[in-house]
Order: sequence, then C-alpha cells, then structure tokens
Amino acid sequence: MTLPIEEALPGLLAALAQAGQAVLQAPPGAGKTTRVPLALLEEGRITGRILMLEPRRIATRAAAERMADTLGEPVGARVGYRMRGEAKTSPETRIEVVTEGILTRMIQSSPDLEGIGCVVFDEFHERSIHADLGLALCLEIREALRPDLHLLVMSATLDAEPVAQLMGDAPLITSAGRAFPVTLHHAEQPPRRDWRGFAPDVAETIHRALAHNAGSALVFLPGAGEIRAVARALGPLPENTMLCPLYGGLPFKEQRRAIRPAPTGQRKVVLATSIAETSLTIEDVRIVIDAGLARRARYDPGSGMSRLVTERVTKAEATQRQGRAGRVAAGTCYRMWTKGEEGALAAFPPPEIAAADLAPLALDLALWGADTLPFLTPPPEGTLAEARGLLQRLGALDTSGQITAHGRAMAKLPTHPRLAHMLLAAPSRQTAQIAALLSGRDILRGADQADMGLRLKVLAGQDRGAADPSALSDAQAEAARLARLIPKGGDGAQSAGAILSLAYPDRIGLRRAGDAPRFLLSGGKGAALRNEDALAGQRMLVAADLDGDQTEARIRMALPVSESEIRALHADRLREVRICEWSRRHRRVEARERLMLDALVLEDRRWPNAPEDAIAMAAAEGVGHLGLSALGWSKAALRLRGRVMWLRQRGSEEMPDLSDAALAADLDWLMPYLGRCRDADALYRLDPLPALEALLDWPARQMLDTLAPTHFTAPTGSRVAIDYDGEGGPALAIRLQEMFGLSAHPTIGPDHVPLRIDLLSPAGRPVQMTSDLPGFWASSYADVRRDMRGRYPRHPWPEDPLTADPTRRAKPRGT
Repeated sequence: MTLPIEEALPGLLAALAQAGQAVLQAPPGAGKTTRVPLALLEEGRITGRILMLEPRRIATRAAAERMADTLGEPVGARVGYRMRGEAKTSPETRIEVVTEGILTRMIQSSPDLEGIGCVVFDEFHERSIHADLGLALCLEIREALRPDLHLLVMSATLDAEPVAQLMGDAPLITSAGRAFPVTLHHAEQPPRRDWRGFAPDVAETIHRALAHNAGSALVFLPGAGEIRAVARALGPLPENTMLCPLYGGLPFKEQRRAIRPAPTGQRKVVLATSIAETSLTIEDVRIVIDAGLARRARYDPGSGMSRLVTERVTKAEATQRQGRAGRVAAGTCYRMWTKGEEGALAAFPPPEIAAADLAPLALDLALWGADTLPFLTPPPEGTLAEARGLLQRLGALDTSGQITAHGRAMAKLPTHPRLAHMLLAAPSRQTAQIAALLSGRDILRGADQADMGLRLKVLAGQDRGAADPSALSDAQAEAARLARLIPKGGDGAQSAGAILSLAYPDRIGLRRAGDAPRFLLSGGKGAALRNEDALAGQRMLVAADLDGDQTEARIRMALPVSESEIRALHADRLREVRICEWSRRHRRVEARERLMLDALVLEDRRWPNAPEDAIAMAAAEGVGHLGLSALGWSKAALRLRGRVMWLRQRGSEEMPDLSDAALAADLDWLMPYLGRCRDADALYRLDPLPALEALLDWPARQMLDTLAPTHFTAPTGSRVAIDYDGEGGPALAIRLQEMFGLSAHPTIGPDHVPLRIDLLSPAGRPVQMTSDLPGFWASSYADVRRDMRGRYPRHPWPEDPLTADPTRRAKPRGT
C-alpha cells in the first residue's frame, strides 16, 4: 500500500538539496517516521549518518525495527537505534534512531557532530525540552561549524510557520495524509475524576464500544497505574478479544504484542498512554476511547525536579487520538467528556520548556558556553535564574555562572543535576539506590510513611510484601545502571540522610519548637509531617519530596540526619551571624550570635556587647512596628511639630516635613537617640524633641522663631503659649484684663495671619473668641462688661478698655 507521504517526498528531497533544511508537516499515519529516513538514504545525497530523534524509547525501537524490516535486514545493520542503557548499531549503520536526550550528549562530546550528515527531529509538535534544545544547538552548529549539516523538522499538528522562520525561513512541505471518517460520541455526564469511579466508567464504555463496533480498540489513559486500574475493572472480555497494555515501562516483548496486528480471527483492546497518539502505528484499530487525560512533565516544587502530572487533554491531542480510529477504515471515537466541556480545552499542550524544571537545561547551556540559543520558545527568565542558583549551590557553576570541573563531570551523568552531584560527591551503592528511588515511581504501594529508609530496605531485598513489583523492578535496574556510571571505591561511610542532603542542600530540615512535627527547611520554607509518621520525632531530616504547598508543605519522602553529619558535610556553608533585631513578640531588642546553615539556626546565644548603632537600628524597627505614638512625646515636642507644620503649610518650603507619614517613612532622624533603647518602655521614655530640633538648621530656626513664635507677649509682659494645632489656626488664651490698651490685633506668619484670641474671665473661663480685637473693644466689650462686672467686682471693667492699663491683679479688698 502506498503511503500518503510518498507524494510529498520529491518536494521534500528537493528542498533539502537546495536549502539544506526543511520543515515537514504531515498528519499521523502519513508514514513520515519510517519512510522519510529511508528516502534520504535511497537518494544518497546525505554524506554521513542520518540521525532521527524520537520522543520515546518505545517509538525509537519500533521505528528502527520497521525500517530495518523494510530493508530486509536485522536491526543494527544499516538501521540501528540508541537510547539510555541500550543500543543496536554497527559500523555499517547509516540511519540511527535515538531518543531526544542522546543528541544533546552527542553534541556536548562532539560539538561539530562529526560523521552526522542529517538530523531529523520527528514528532517535534510534542515540544519536549530535549527537542527544543537539540534544534537550538543544531542551528548554532550549522551556522558556526557545519554549514553542510542538513536539518529536518517533522511535525503532525504543530503550527509549522514559526519553526520554519526560526530555521531561517526554511522550506515548508505539507503532506495531506489520508484518513477515513470517524464517528464521534461524547459522554452524557461529566466524568468522575477519582479513579475508583472513573475506571469502571472507562471499562463500561469499552464493553459498549466492542458490542457495537468492529475492529480493535485503542484506549487512551494517562499512565500505567490507570491502565492497571481499568484492566482490573474490565473483567472478562468478549470471546477472541486480547487485552494488551502499552506504556513505556513494559518489557519490549509486551510492547511489540500491543503494536502488531492481532492474530487472524481476534481483535485487541490496547490500553495505552499518550505514546500511541503519534509516534506509533497500531494495526487494525477501528475504535478509540479517549479518557481525556494526559500526563506531562512539570516542574514540581515538591521534589525540586520535574514530575509527571495528570492534566486535561488539549484539542490538538484529542484530534490526534480521534484520528487513530480512521487509519484503515471508517471508525468510531468515544470521548469521555461532555460536548459542553470541549470548549474549555486548551488548543495545544504547552511546550515543556515553559513549565518544566530547567536545571538540566541550565547545565547544558553552561557546558555549551552560551547564555542564549535560538529557542522556538525561550525559557522563562525567572525559572532559569532559579535553576542556575541551584547549580551554584551544587558546585556546578562558579559565582560568575561559568561551569566548573565538577559541573562538567555532573553533565556526563544521564540524570538530574541534583542526583549527579550526589552520585559524584558520595559514590557508593547506597547512593545509587537513593538516586534510583528519586528517579522513578514510589516502590511502595499506598505508602503512608515518609521514611525513605523503608524503601531502601525493600530495594535491598528486605520486606518486599508492600512493594509495587513493576516500580521495584525499574528501581533495581536504575540503581544497577547508576552504580556502573559512578566512580568506584566509595566507602559509603555517610548515612543515607547525609547522602540525600547532597542532592537537597535546600531541604535540610530543623524541627521547630512545639509538639507538632513542623520543620524549617534550609531554603527558608516550612514543611510538616503527619503526627503518626515514623519520622515525626526526628530533630533533623532531609526532605526529598514535598506536596508543593507554598505555605507549609507536607513531607512525602525524607530521611533522618544528625547535626554532626550536616556540620561535617556542609562546613563550607556554615556562617557566623550576629543579629540585632526587634522582637515583636517580646517588644524588645534581641541581640544574638548565631551559627547558621542558610536559613537554619544551629546555635543561638546572646550577643552581650552589641554596638549602639546596631541597637538603634533594631529599636527603629520597633518604632516602625509600634508607630510614632510609642515615643514619649512631650508638650514641647508636640508644640514644635505644630509650629513647623503650620509654617510649612503657609508655603515655607524651608521647613522640614514633620507629618506622621514623613517621620515614619524614614527614621534616620531618630537613630542617633535610640542607641540605649532596648525595649518598648525605653522608647516611651524617649522624648523626640531633641531629634526634631536637630532637623532644623540655624536659618530655619530663626525663621521659625520669627514667623511662628512659641509665645505671645501680652501688654502686661506675660508670655502666653500659642497653640498651633487647633482647627481654627494658631490661637492663644488670655485673661481679658491683660489685653487692655491693645488697639491692634496681633498677627503671625509670613502673611500676617490674625491670631485667634480666646479672652478669659478672671476665673479663667472663656467669655469671647475673636480675631479682631479692635472690633471687639468697639462692639461686644460693652455687653461683656455689663455681664462680668457684677460677677467679678474686684477686677477692673473700665468703660474705655483702650485707655485702661492692662493688669494681672485684682483691686485690693475694700476698694
């Protein structure tokens, strides 16, 4: 049968011959994965090997086998493959199919990709971080070192125009593909998202689909655990129906069984992860059942590395899955979500570089010696900076961001930088086991204990009753592989917790005060254990996995560690710190000397001779917290503030701003007077008058005394304080008799504002308020005299106050 891609091959080969690079857009099933590399080989124009990248191990092996079978040769002859821990190639190999991470390792070992004539990026629409990095590196190699290097990007659903533009407006070739019509069915009710309920729903849909449709069924599920749950819920299948799981962790023999056609007279139910969307062709499928979920790599703050998380499928993925039912004939697709939910689905899955842990990428960039590369989607700057900070703590980068010799050694290990640092710093069998446990699924089923020591015992062959056999097998294989890669001769003298702290220097936890098992981590965050956890009584531990809660994370996996081990292993990070700060709880200055490991306080003792400037700064924190009212404001201080602020409001910009907001915003004016204030009581005894006076220079003081005097001198010679804080402006209160003879109303300020005068009776009670004293003498005084002279006969009440002598005294008795 002629594959749809055949029609596009002449144009593709011509574009590569002319431009040296191209973008091929072809739908799933067009045959691009297995036909294009063979066409390049047959044409004979490519000098050197053809390297084709695949996003998954299963697709890598399957593509190589299919092409080798087409040539009538065994795998490893002209067509071979290579992936982590497995390779089938020979000197005669011309087409080498590799997993995406292999290309980065090849480039770091041989920057000019010697011996490679063409690099093909298959399934680029999946936008893995390895594919994005690989393409960026190859574009830079082609421009600087290898203009003869051919590049081909192949994609099923990606918007290909931006990729072509990134590649210097490379030719864009499109294959129409071929597909049969697919009848679409949606769920009537929104699905249940807990797998106890959802797995039976999927099983019921499978049975219904088999009863009403011919052909094999392909069921898309997010992961191996869900595949097992649905398999259990299915029960007996119809006669002559095979059940075939398909996911990355399966032995290859079982993967091949799921991919190949069912024996004559039988059909299959393939329970698969998203690896069956585009990378693989599964024969004789006429039915697709889409659970509507996908598992993606996301940066997990809980583990400090990328973790696979389950998310809603996107519209592009749903379309790809649906198309699997129409490869060989008309088919049917059952979507396990309602028609109404479809509008809320995202258009495309986000590129991994935008959401994944960037520590491995940051290490690769440092090894390559570039700060930036031509990425289709640039990595987020904040996430990349955080990744580089981690690499500096691990010793992979120096303070200038350049890779160190240790960082180069880390980059050679095919594992996360955290684990690579741990493996190199403490090489031992136990270290390899710890790294293996952190690299995969939890080997204990339904574990409710955080202690990684339980997992290490299981991995060592003890108490395997609670183990997940598949996860345990993967961990054992990974531990053996890592043990072969690390230096030999490690003594393994450190405890497991001490070793783990090398990978997680930011997760060393010190128990907080109190009964609950709550910990402060060296990175500054909080974490807690369940009260029932076996590690709940530990003083120190290292947390390898948290639930990601930003307030106080729950510890899911950890190991205990002693303080002496931490001090010995992380001595270069210990620092003596003297701290003088305000304690809000105790309302006083706390001066302490501390031995710290990042955010952890390992020793805490009193600092007996703290200097006054440090005390002053801490006391200023106290004022900032308690407010300016915490100071002992005297009447003189309040009066000074009132005068200055009144004059400033009249336009005198020479006056400093003594408002509450201005004084509280910058407490430098108070600092010289706080050196002996160690608690709130001492602050309350501190009169801020001298500090306020120091804010006024000599010209300002002269202006203040002239334009806003503290007192008014009465005709009697009495000095009466002026109040500047009243609502009506500056005012004074004085007995009426002291103002006799005064014909002009007193004024102050640059614009001669009349003082408000509160005239008092001989008993000190208000009798009149005026801002026009001459007017008062001429009008209201007669009424006041008539009312007051009977009450206060011993005090003068002259008919003409302007000619009378001012007095503070009463007339002698009997006069």
